[in-house]
Amino acid sequence: MALTPQDVSRIAHLARLELKSSEQAAMLAQLNGFFSIVEQMSAVDTSGVEPLYTPLSAVQEVSLRLRDDVVTEHADRALNQRSAPAVEDGLFLVPKVIG
Repeated sequence: MALTPQDVSRIAHLARLELKSSEQAAMLAQLNGFFSIVEQMSAVDTSGVEPLYTPLSAVQEVSLRLRDDVVTEHADRALNQRSAPAVEDGLFLVPKVIG
């Protein structure tokens, strides 16, 4: 998918960029280079390839360092609500904002 100078002008307009003609030419080359890399990557057959959760796992064994999912702090509702201006039945009372 090769872009034209008109495509670059339209993209610049949509992005609210003001590009000089030399900048437009450089941008055209960069964008077309990017799209050629994307086309090369899309041409590769990846069927049967498992996705990696990290690129490092392709070259070495990576073990996840996960901690146990345990409660370490307990919420004390009464303590947390002590500074609230109004509380009822364990709930914060706030003024009505939308009528």
